[in-house]
Amino acid sequence: MPAPRQTQSYLRSLFAQRGIAPRHRFGQNFLIDLNIHDLIVKTAQVGPGDVVLEIGPGAGALTSLMASTGATVVAVDIDRSMAELTREATAGLPNVRVLNVDALAGKNRLNPEVLDNVRSGLAVAPDRRLKLVANLPYNVATPIIGNLLVHPELRPERVVATIQLELAQRMMAEPDSDDYGALSVLIRALTDFTLVRTLPPSVFWPRPKVDSAVIALVPNEAKRALIGDLAWFHSVVRRIFLHRRKNLRRVLYSLWRDRWVDKGEVDALLDGLGLTGQVRAEAMNVEEHIALAVALRGRLGPGAEAEEDEAAEEEESAEIPEPD
Repeated sequence: MPAPRQTQSYLRSLFAQRGIAPRHRFGQNFLIDLNIHDLIVKTAQVGPGDVVLEIGPGAGALTSLMASTGATVVAVDIDRSMAELTREATAGLPNVRVLNVDALAGKNRLNPEVLDNVRSGLAVAPDRRLKLVANLPYNVATPIIGNLLVHPELRPERVVATIQLELAQRMMAEPDSDDYGALSVLIRALTDFTLVRTLPPSVFWPRPKVDSAVIALVPNEAKRALIGDLAWFHSVVRRIFLHRRKNLRRVLYSLWRDRWVDKGEVDALLDGLGLTGQVRAEAMNVEEHIALAVALRGRLGPGAEAEEDEAAEEEESAEIPEPD
C-alpha cells in the first residue's frame, strides 16, 4: 500500500497523535507542496540503479516517492521520532535503509556509518549511481553538500536539494560581491549549477522566515581534472577566505610562514600566476583560485595542510547563519 501524501493537515494530525512537534534545532521544515516533491524527483532523474542519500527525510514523504521508482534510498535523520516515522512510511520496502544518526561526524566529515551504508548500496552492481536528493535542513546544507562533493571515493552523479535561497545565491555569486566565498568557488570549480525554482515559505510547515530554493548540481569531471589534489584545493580555498579582505601576499605568508624563506618567495609565486600580491581572495575568479592552489601544492609540498582543520571548520560553520 503506498504511503499517504503528506499534506499539512496530514502531518499536523500525525504529529498530534504521536505527541511530537517540529524541532527548530534540527532545522525541521516539512515540504507540504506535493508538486515540489514530484519536481525534485523528476529533476534528480531518480530511478532503478540509483543509490540516493537523503538527509532529513522527516516523515518519509520524499523517501517513499523515490523508493517507488526502484531506487535504493539511504535516509538519515538525527531525530529519533522522524526516523521512526520514515520507517513506518516505507515499511515493506526493502530498498530503503533508515539511519537514526547524525549525518556529520564533525563539520568537515560525513558520518562513517552513513558512508558505509551508501557503499553497500553501490556495491550491489557496478553501474549503480550515487545521488544526494533531499529537503536539506538549513543548518547542515553547506557541510553536507561540500563534504560530499570533495569526497575522494564517493562521487555523486547529481545533487538535487531544497536549501535556503540565500545559500543558493552564495553558490551562484560572482567575485567582488558580498555573497562570493569559499562555497561559491567550490561549486563553480566542481559542478554545473542550476537554480531550479525559488520557493516561498508557504510550501513548508512550519513556515520558515526566509525563502528557499530547489537547486541542482551536476559534478563536472572535466572541471575536476583541472584541480588535481581536490582535498588540497578545498583546504586552500577555505583557508584564504578566512581572510577574504586581506591582501593575498600577507595571507599566504602568514598561513605557511614556516614554508617560506621570505615574502619575496610569495611575490615570485604570485607573479608567475599573473597575480599581484595586493589582490584579495574575494576578488579572484575560480580559475585563479585553481591556479593558486596547484602552484602552492607544488611549492609547499605534502604536510602543508596539516594545521588547517580547526580554521577550516570555523569557516565552514560561518558560511551561512541559521535562520530563526
